[in-house]
Amino acid sequence: MNDNVHHLSPLLRQSSDILVESAQGMYVYSEDGGKYMDFASGIGVLSTGHCHPRVVEAAKDQIDRVVHAQYAIMKHQPILDLSDRIVELMPDAIDSVFFSNAGTEAVEASIRLARQATGKPNIIAFRGCFHGRTMGSLATTSSSAAVRQGVQPLMGGVVTAPFPDTNWYNMSEDKAADFALRELDYILQVQSVPMETAAMLIEPIQGEAGYIPGNTRFMQGLQERCNKHGILLIMDEVQSGNGRTGLMWGYEHFGVEPDVVVSAKGVASGFQLSFMAAPAELMSRALPGSQGGTYGGNAVACAAGLATLDVIRDEKLVENAADRGAQLRARLEDVQSRHPEIGNITGRGLMIGTHLVDAHGKPDGDRGAKMLKACEHRGLLMIRCGPWGGNVVRWIPPLIVSAEEIDWAVEQFEAALVETGGGEQPAAIRNTG
Repeated sequence: MNDNVHHLSPLLRQSSDILVESAQGMYVYSEDGGKYMDFASGIGVLSTGHCHPRVVEAAKDQIDRVVHAQYAIMKHQPILDLSDRIVELMPDAIDSVFFSNAGTEAVEASIRLARQATGKPNIIAFRGCFHGRTMGSLATTSSSAAVRQGVQPLMGGVVTAPFPDTNWYNMSEDKAADFALRELDYILQVQSVPMETAAMLIEPIQGEAGYIPGNTRFMQGLQERCNKHGILLIMDEVQSGNGRTGLMWGYEHFGVEPDVVVSAKGVASGFQLSFMAAPAELMSRALPGSQGGTYGGNAVACAAGLATLDVIRDEKLVENAADRGAQLRARLEDVQSRHPEIGNITGRGLMIGTHLVDAHGKPDGDRGAKMLKACEHRGLLMIRCGPWGGNVVRWIPPLIVSAEEIDWAVEQFEAALVETGGGEQPAAIRNTG
């Protein structure tokens, strides 16, 4: 088919050549008869896999009842029930939920809430974090130049602090944490003093920067400073939440309790839904009209969200993410021992990044692009990220992935490494489709 026959924006470029016909569970089926194991899961959206029967049933049932009941006009039962379920999963102090459509909208809502509720103008964000593409959230995003260039100047009142990336700084966790906290203290002294700092906004495990985790020393240091100075701690769990990292929320790895949580992606298994959760007392300090949106909290999306939480609980998908994540990391470390072009392996649970480097140890985005095509040709669908031309191949399969599927995917990945870089293919590698 001639690509010019259709009329999508030319900037909407796909990482694969697949025209999907249907999808189920771990698999995508293309119109030309291809079958692909999906380790991209809609950029971490399909937590329960494609078309999970319970999610589909819940959505179909809700469509028969009411598709959209705009929540500034009337309430519907799914939005009430889902708000209750989300609060059950939050720290004790968080008892109020605002729904929107996308992660960037939830981040925008958290910025508005922080500024209005505290009366302070500034937000401290952290280098490498991705919070969205709309103008407020984009001002706090520094994961790559591509999302920012050509639209600056951005919203003011944002200061960017270092994130404790141990690989980039070539430091141990403790040293990287101490360095980042020392720089943060300097920022609080000379750029955004506490009396002007409304919030610190952070991904506990960075997404687009290459699946870079924070650490306990650093995250607890943030909480101490926020508590001391009356600064809100906002956790962006858009990608790391909903069981993806082997715990329900990424921040749980570090023993902290945020004041505000934003999430999206895996919350509704592919239906458009995001949320911001915060204490009702904090929400009440914002101004009337500061929260809203035509489609936020759509009834069908909320029904899908409820079913998603049921599946995550009943099928023990958080536990599966932890177990399969440990298996995946061990398998990838074994591959790394034979392939020095894997310079680093980062992440937690089923949010793993393999950082590709060239013979000089420099990030290799070209190799990342070749790897995606080689994996696709072997029936494995993956995506990449990272600030250096997309040199990080990321592993974010649906949380339903099995041990056998992890093994098969790693085998195809190693075969693709051999194919794109030369060398002898290990005998164990095979393409079983």
